[in-house]
This record gives sequence, C-alpha cells and structure tokens, in this order.
Amino acid sequence: MRHHNSVRKFGREKTQRHALMRSLARNLIRDSRIRTTVAKAKELRPFVEKLITKAKSNTLASRRLIISRIHGTVETTKLFVTIAPKYTKRSGGYTRIIRLPNRDLDGSPMALIEFV
Repeated sequence: MRHHNSVRKFGREKTQRHALMRSLARNLIRDSRIRTTVAKAKELRPFVEKLITKAKSNTLASRRLIISRIHGTVETTKLFVTIAPKYTKRSGGYTRIIRLPNRDLDGSPMALIEFV
C-alpha cells in the first residue's frame, strides 16, 4: 500500500529519477512546452515552480542553486532573463497541465505542460 508515499518512482532508481526530472525541466525551460505522460507532468510541475520562485529573487546564490539543480547554464540564463521576470507579481501557479488523448502505442495518458 502507498499510504503517505507521495513520490512517483517511475520504475527507476533515485539517480535516474533525478536525471529524468532535470532533463524534463531543462526541456520545459528551453521549449516553453513539452508533451509527456500525465504522471511525469504532475511530478515536474512543483519541481519547475520552485525553480521559478528561486529565480524571481535574481541573486548569485539563487543562480548557483538552480545551476546545481538542473545542470544547464543556457537554460538557467533563459530562466533568469526571460521566464522569471514575467512572473514577478504572480505568487505561484506558473505552469498548466493540459490533458491529451492517450498514446496509441501503449495507451498511457499524455499531457502537455506549459508556462502560463
């Protein structure tokens, strides 16, 4: 039973899960919207929203923290220069998840996650 277990493991080990979230976050920041499964989108949303909240402060410490979280300097620069300034007056809810039809291959529920 999964009582009080809120983390989705995706059938991966811890390091693989972290690499998956980093990769999804970098792709979302780079492309502004990505198509993925509903479960991955739901796990990605709080990860990215915490990064945007940190980026809104625009300090050297927050920049270093975000680089260490997503391992991408190009994406970090885009986050600080273009994405975070749009949400200075917004206190949360920077992303939206739109459900798409199930994938034909295996029937998994798909979603589109994008910035608001």
